[in-house]
Amino acid sequence: MNTASTSEAPDTEIVPKKGHPKGLYLLFATEMWERMSYYGMRALLVLYMTGAAEHGGFHWGRATALKIYGTYTALVYLTPLAGGYIADRYLGQRRAVVLGGFLMMIGHFLMAVPGVAAFFAALTFLIVGNGFFKPNISTMVGGLYPPGDARRDGAFTIFYMGINLGAFLSPLVCGTLGETFGWHWGFGSAGVGMGLGLITFLAFSRRLLGDVGLAPAPRSGAKFGHPGVGNDYRAPGGVETGTAALTPVERDRLGVIFALTFFNIFFWAAFEQAGGLMTLYTDTKVDRVVFGHTVPTTWFQSINPMFIVLLGPLFSMLWVRLAKANKEPSTPAKLGIGLLLLSLGFVLMIGASRQTEHGGQAAILWVVGAYFLHTVGELCLSPVGLSAVNKLAPARFASLMMGVWLLSSFVANYLAGLIGSYSERLGEFTLFVTIVAFTAAAGTVLLALSPIIAKRMHNPPTVTPGV
Repeated sequence: MNTASTSEAPDTEIVPKKGHPKGLYLLFATEMWERMSYYGMRALLVLYMTGAAEHGGFHWGRATALKIYGTYTALVYLTPLAGGYIADRYLGQRRAVVLGGFLMMIGHFLMAVPGVAAFFAALTFLIVGNGFFKPNISTMVGGLYPPGDARRDGAFTIFYMGINLGAFLSPLVCGTLGETFGWHWGFGSAGVGMGLGLITFLAFSRRLLGDVGLAPAPRSGAKFGHPGVGNDYRAPGGVETGTAALTPVERDRLGVIFALTFFNIFFWAAFEQAGGLMTLYTDTKVDRVVFGHTVPTTWFQSINPMFIVLLGPLFSMLWVRLAKANKEPSTPAKLGIGLLLLSLGFVLMIGASRQTEHGGQAAILWVVGAYFLHTVGELCLSPVGLSAVNKLAPARFASLMMGVWLLSSFVANYLAGLIGSYSERLGEFTLFVTIVAFTAAAGTVLLALSPIIAKRMHNPPTVTPGV
């Protein structure tokens, strides 16, 4: 294991004084390929499990497929806690990324092998590999910049665009291959995508990343946050808090994080119906013919990332303009608005299910409109919530609190699969009505409580949220 010191001043070639380091674009490309493989496989997963046996599918029932889907996507959010810890203590972030990418590549290729044993082995490789890959490549983005560098937020914005570019392209490539030529062609192409990301990273990381992520984190001396991520916050008066007891302000802020995390579960448990219930509904009950051509079901998974790429920069500018005019909603209010917009999206799905209750097919615009509203809700909630955790967590607990936030996605994704599995028993209409009721109630309660919650934030240091 290489334990070379990373305490030396960063090479100016690696961290230029102006613009962004070239290493950022390497991480952008690597993450784009990885997300392309992940979302390509995700777009096909429930269709593969419920597909007819004569066409290579397992022909499992909806309830079984959606429970497996929910468990898989939930575990994807759980393993990064272990992967981040192992990288910090033993491997270093760069080796963890390589290991994770290699394991995921194996997993995608195993998905191309027929049979139940290969299927579950593949999911295991993907879950473990993601645990090593996901948290560490994100951490290296921050590690490219010295503490307090104002370019860091812009860097995460660029990185986030890479995520959504990969998510946009994957259903168009992997989904088309899977639906047109056979499931295993689609899964195999996801493996090729992950392989390309891994080759890109190995070919250029030494030259473009310098020592970033090469050695495990120091076990002492770094009291404030995660290496490369820390929020540089000190206790009032500039006193280093070390491992001292929590101050009243810190306790209030931690309480806010836990409150927002609780409401985050409601959002993602509903939003993640996109890859499960809404995919199956689109496949069987939506009129997908446009100008005489049938749109592949998997292509609908590209709608959300497309809207993210188009609307993300606009939302970033919107918050800045509202802040300058002293009209910006508080963080909890933004999350409440996000929940209400998500709920409104499912109102459109109620309209679609009304159209199909007598055996007809729903118009495609119902689903596109729902995804649009879900995306706008996501932009009000997801980046804002991440920024809030970064601002509010005491620096010595920054990584732990980010882990708590990720755990809410673990719970939400499991619930998403469980909720979707009731569609056969209750019907889509009843299920969509239930989702609208719960998300609308959660959003209304959060908006009502937002003045109280915002007061307990105690005006933390501003960190501009990335999109």
